[in-house]
Amino acid sequence: MKLTPGMRYMLIATVFFSLMNLSVKMLPHIPAIEIVFFRSLVSFVLSWLILKRKKIPLFGNNKKLLISRGVTGALALMMYFYTLQRIPLATAVTLQYLSPIFTTLIGIYFVRERIRWLQILFFMLSFAGIVMIEGFDPRLTVVFTLIGVLSAFFSGISYNIIRRLSTSEHPLVIVFYFPLVTLPVAGIWSALTWVQPKAWDWALLILVGVLTQFAQFYMTKSYQNEKLANVANLNYLGIIYALGLGYVFFEETFSLLTFLGMALVLVGVILNVNFTRRLNA
Repeated sequence: MKLTPGMRYMLIATVFFSLMNLSVKMLPHIPAIEIVFFRSLVSFVLSWLILKRKKIPLFGNNKKLLISRGVTGALALMMYFYTLQRIPLATAVTLQYLSPIFTTLIGIYFVRERIRWLQILFFMLSFAGIVMIEGFDPRLTVVFTLIGVLSAFFSGISYNIIRRLSTSEHPLVIVFYFPLVTLPVAGIWSALTWVQPKAWDWALLILVGVLTQFAQFYMTKSYQNEKLANVANLNYLGIIYALGLGYVFFEETFSLLTFLGMALVLVGVILNVNFTRRLNA
């Protein structure tokens, strides 16, 4: 199969996201909120420079929704980074892949979308996978599972807010509000729980922010060059990268039943994404 430019951009974005996950995983001694602070600091500087260069007004129009997007995005990211540090890499990534399910469910109330009975079946399939992962992997406690699911839930809220803002705000302004809202809160919280980074830690902390910016850039390029339905599923290659990176760097292995649970989560999510796109085609 010939790769289109959009597909190549998505593959590159997925690699950058996977390397970002790995960088966070390699900082288990640094509090998750501190990593969020550094990630937001890098994002703030880069986003501000781009907005100034393009002469786009910084603060947008619908400030209430923009701030809400920043808050929900920050909560989702903090919880996600926490799970990356505490549970196997592939498991944390799999839990985060529930976010499209929550995006659809929350969309019922937020953007008045309808849900078909087939989608309910897909949701049940994904959540059955989560139950299997939690039940057959002793490294995944109920608390860690709930934190991972909550991260996906807040991501779902954030994505719905972005959909509401898409007609009134420039995409760069939406991106800018994440670090704008996150930095003060994460900065104060980090000061209270500060762990002094060592020499290599500084490089990894900066790398988290830089890799995220590159990943978002190439993902945006992908969506600009290709139909969403043709590239979105490539994002789920991240679970393959997570399995490989987790095994190589942290010697993480899984039972057959845990692999089956991961597969159920991904199948449910991918079926729902494809079904939704066909409805909207």
